[in-house]
Amino acid sequence: MRLVGPVMAAFTAGVVIGPVVAAWAQDGSRAETYRLLNLFGDVFERVRAEYVEPVNDRDVIENAINGMLQGLDPHSSYMNVRSFRDMQVQTRGEFGGLGIEVSQEAGYVKVISPIDETPAARAGVKPGDLITHINSTSTQGLTLQEAVDQMRGERGSSIRLTIRREGTATPIEISLTRDVIRPQVVRSRLESGDIAYIRLTSFNEQTEVGMRRALSNLRTQSRDGLKGIVLDLRNNPGGLLDQAIQVSDDFLDQGEIVSTRARRPEDAQRWNARTGDIAQGLPVVVLVNAGSASASEIVAGALQDHRRAIVMGIRSFGKGSVQTVMPLPGNGAIRLTTARYYTPSGRSIQATGIEPDIEVLAQREDAAQNRERDREADLRRALRNDNGGTPGPAQGVNARPAAPLPPLNLPAGVADRVQRLPAEGAPAFDPTKPETDHQLQQAVGLLHALAANPPQRRASR
Repeated sequence: MRLVGPVMAAFTAGVVIGPVVAAWAQDGSRAETYRLLNLFGDVFERVRAEYVEPVNDRDVIENAINGMLQGLDPHSSYMNVRSFRDMQVQTRGEFGGLGIEVSQEAGYVKVISPIDETPAARAGVKPGDLITHINSTSTQGLTLQEAVDQMRGERGSSIRLTIRREGTATPIEISLTRDVIRPQVVRSRLESGDIAYIRLTSFNEQTEVGMRRALSNLRTQSRDGLKGIVLDLRNNPGGLLDQAIQVSDDFLDQGEIVSTRARRPEDAQRWNARTGDIAQGLPVVVLVNAGSASASEIVAGALQDHRRAIVMGIRSFGKGSVQTVMPLPGNGAIRLTTARYYTPSGRSIQATGIEPDIEVLAQREDAAQNRERDREADLRRALRNDNGGTPGPAQGVNARPAAPLPPLNLPAGVADRVQRLPAEGAPAFDPTKPETDHQLQQAVGLLHALAANPPQRRASR
């Protein structure tokens, strides 16, 4: 299982079983290691005996394990059985359920939106509905996760919801039959009749196939043919590493996509592109922002380094570390940072992110107030970037300077037409109105300019 998410990433998972004490003893004498283990035992017994309320031994031990892992960096952690199962469901990209995006309001479960062609949509569930009961049991007092767990279940099983809807005097009873739900991770449409807009919201097992299908459909819908592609990775927190590699490979004919370097040089890995560009040479703009992390940065970095795409927006999140998910039979799994990943030019984007080729801000206020959301570098105990320096204890043994990126090679004056800021008095961004999306509109304008004056193609690395 290979994951790169917000922020998790995993390579081939295996169970770490062995002489743990001997491994710890590498950093000190065996006697000191045993002394520290005895210290842990003493504290554990003191908590069991004297804490103000009785404690559950499993909870205390799991909290201790999680504290040990979280003390290393922001992305190492312990997952209990339930958390590990939820992670597997999320990365698989499908589950048995009703097809409702929900939040919580006033103690009840509120419907954000039913997913098209799911049991909830077919039964008439509407945005804004409040789910007050599940199988006649009130949802008040339940956490959102507990309510979601109750609504999920085996395909073909039945469930009854009680809904309170604004403008309706009496509660609505709805009986539904669960089905296989595949959350929509790929959204697409035509912009201006000839630009394929494809948004990837995360990288799960359905992403690459969904992207290919979306591009094929848009190519068919476009009467006069496509002029370019906008690949929107804004606020995409990441997901499966193999999906990021496949998405990158879809636009590349050759060359490296991404590499990883770990504590031991022999554990380094590299992935290369295979022949075949699904875009058939069309110009591509990749949109990124501070919410684009991990797998999103792999795709943006690969296409940027090969000059296969123009990266537009603002600097990305900067998560360039790899977490290996190691199952512990009967006890969940640990997620441990084991490597850094690097773009084809050798850049580690850890704590720095992907800098756009052309900076375009979403709103004027972003510049006026210099507002930026937190990024990887702002997280406590975040790993340092190891580009271009002598590797130290926190940098790993495989640091190397990154190669400079080749120039954009755009036709004269094309980049100058891109407006960094929205016009004065421009309407606020509304996700239901693409015309208010300044970054998207600048990407579409750039692609039209490139279609009218195509740049000379540069060979891949």
